This record gives sequence, structure tokens and C-alpha cells, in this order.
Amino acid sequence: MLIATLKILFNRDLERLKAEISQYKYEANIWIIKADIKNSAGNLCLHLVGNLNTYIGKELGKTDYLRNRELEFSAKNIPRKELIEKIENTISVINQTLDNLDEAVLATQFPVLVFDKSTTTGFFLVHLSTHLSYHLGQINYHRRLLEVVDE
Repeated sequence: MLIATLKILFNRDLERLKAEISQYKYEANIWIIKADIKNSAGNLCLHLVGNLNTYIGKELGKTDYLRNRELEFSAKNIPRKELIEKIENTISVINQTLDNLDEAVLATQFPVLVFDKSTTTGFFLVHLSTHLSYHLGQINYHRRLLEVVDE
């Protein structure tokens, strides 16, 4: 049951991520860093794609994804279309992985030590969902802060 719930949440929030990136009126604004905002929406998008493809795709789905975390925060001006393609590919990887994941795996230790102590796979998947939601909120705020909605 948790796997089905997580699949719904990941799909919902990744579709929202696509919508947020699509809603920027000016594509260049996706990459703006302003005032106390430390990361652009584009870099947060790359970070989320890298994070999910690493921990769900590579570790649980056994894909050959190779993460470059530094590039997630340093790359600039990747076209919106390419960002959306990356999100769509991530959705496919997550769905395929979760569709093939046995519920019993959730109680086992996550294959990689990410925090100070080991966690179960179920706990870590919930963490990944909340991590996605957290950065999605930042992207939404970034977009609304930079672009005044026409009345």
C-alpha cells in the first residue's frame, strides 16, 4: 500500500514540477538567482531529477544513472524543453521502479547510507517524497516572486 501511495505522490509532484517549469513566462527567469534566493528553479529541477534518478532509479531500479551533483547546481541555461524531458524521463524511471518493487523491500535497510545512520527503504522513500515537495514549493515561490501575474 505504501508503494502505491508513494507512486501517486511522486507522479503528482513531478507533474507539478513540469507545470511550474512550463509556467515561467520568460524562459530566462528559470535560471535567475536574486537577493537571498540561493538556487534557481532550473538548478533545483536538475537537483530533483538527479536525486530521484540516483536513489530510486539507480539504487532500487538498478538503472545505470550516473549522478553529477555538483553540475546540478552549477549548470545554467539548459532549455526549458530539455528540463521537461528530464522530468518526464524521471517519471518513467520512478513508475517502472515502484511497479517492480516488492512491498517487503520497504522494511529492509536502504542500500546506501545517506544520513548519519541507516534507514529503511520505506523511510527513505518517504523522505524523497517530502524532499521533492519541499523544493517544488521553493520553485513555485521563485516563479511567483519573479513574475507578476497579468491581471
